[in-house]
Amino acid sequence: MARAGLTAERLTRAGAELADEVGFDQVTVSALARRFDVKVASLYSHLRSSQDLRTRIALLALEEMADRAADALAGRAGKDALTAFAGVYRDYAREHPGRYAAAQLRLDPDTAAASAGVRHARMTRAVLRGYDLTGTDQTHAVRLLGSVFHGYVSLELGGGFSHSAPDTEETWSRVLDALDALLRHWPAPEEPEPEGTA
Repeated sequence: MARAGLTAERLTRAGAELADEVGFDQVTVSALARRFDVKVASLYSHLRSSQDLRTRIALLALEEMADRAADALAGRAGKDALTAFAGVYRDYAREHPGRYAAAQLRLDPDTAAASAGVRHARMTRAVLRGYDLTGTDQTHAVRLLGSVFHGYVSLELGGGFSHSAPDTEETWSRVLDALDALLRHWPAPEEPEPEGTA
């Protein structure tokens, strides 16, 4: 029996590996107990529940991605920063599909506020400062980037682009070109027409 040396951190890392192997939605305390060949009850001194395990894996994934993004962004600005930042998410999702799925887990507000998700938001805004976007426009652009990165990665992981040309690398490059062009020429909001002019 492999009970000795079990800790919440070790179990979280093992759960993250399991998520990459079988899918995040298949990760439970029971599945983890089978991996360590121990009784489920022996894990409850380290984990409160399967939801606690899943939350820990999500926090680990957010931290790992934030560390990678910080390294990738060092000394970069503009399109160079955008491309590096986007590449971190795509590469992480390809290498760790289960952990990437975990990073999308909805966290309660207190947990989210203390997570590396805050670092992701700051880094996204730092990328956008290279495009002179501020205020509400910057928030719109943060949402746009998140939607495009996650949407593309999710479709790609699901095999959505595997049966058609052009190559997904070419499409990814063109998507980033298009985002760069849009961010450099962000449209001004339409002014509402004065009343009585129709």
